[in-house]
Amino acid sequence: MTAQGTVPEHHTVPVRIRAMESSNAPGGAGGGRREATRQKLYEAAVTLIAEQGFSATTVDEIAERAGVAKGTVYYNFASKSVLFEELLRHGVGLLTASLREAAERTAEEGGSKVDALDAMIRSGLVFIDHYPSFTQLYVAELWRTNRAWQSTLMVVRQEAVAVVEDVLRAGVEAEELSDEIDVGLTASALVGMVLVAALDWKAFQPERSLDDVHAALSRLLHGRVSGNR
Repeated sequence: MTAQGTVPEHHTVPVRIRAMESSNAPGGAGGGRREATRQKLYEAAVTLIAEQGFSATTVDEIAERAGVAKGTVYYNFASKSVLFEELLRHGVGLLTASLREAAERTAEEGGSKVDALDAMIRSGLVFIDHYPSFTQLYVAELWRTNRAWQSTLMVVRQEAVAVVEDVLRAGVEAEELSDEIDVGLTASALVGMVLVAALDWKAFQPERSLDDVHAALSRLLHGRVSGNR
């Protein structure tokens, strides 16, 4: 990574940050148009900021990349900082939902808690494969302490980690996992492992397949968490 927390420019991949389904989304055609506009702004912001950093990216550039007027940016977001804060909330929300869905799907199929953790690892890799630019930004921002959105970032990070904590805790209660496991730290370690390994994969080992990377992380999971192999 560079000093700004991004991978080399030739590895930066523009990505779609798809809109989250929400029961709170405005109804009707007007609400749909606004969601579509915010979607364009998210995509423009994540690509530009991944390419050149937050400070160097202007609202004018975001508007131009999104194909909207500058005033449209301010109509939807009070400032560039608010836009970025909502982008972080939106993206991490997608990650959290994908982890939760993987765990629930495994439970419905009768899998163990370790199976659920393995499915969550794969789900995390799939998310990062789809949204590498957003993941770069997210990981970089985790290490900054002087941002206006730091408190929001900590909240949404904990929401993602909590999904993994729930599965670990259930595994301990079901005696599938050792009661010596530090649930909080292990959950953070698993999420961190996926984020860092996936970014390394996308930036420096792109020739490897998702299945290959998942298999490597799965072996770590089974050897260090379950203790079965």
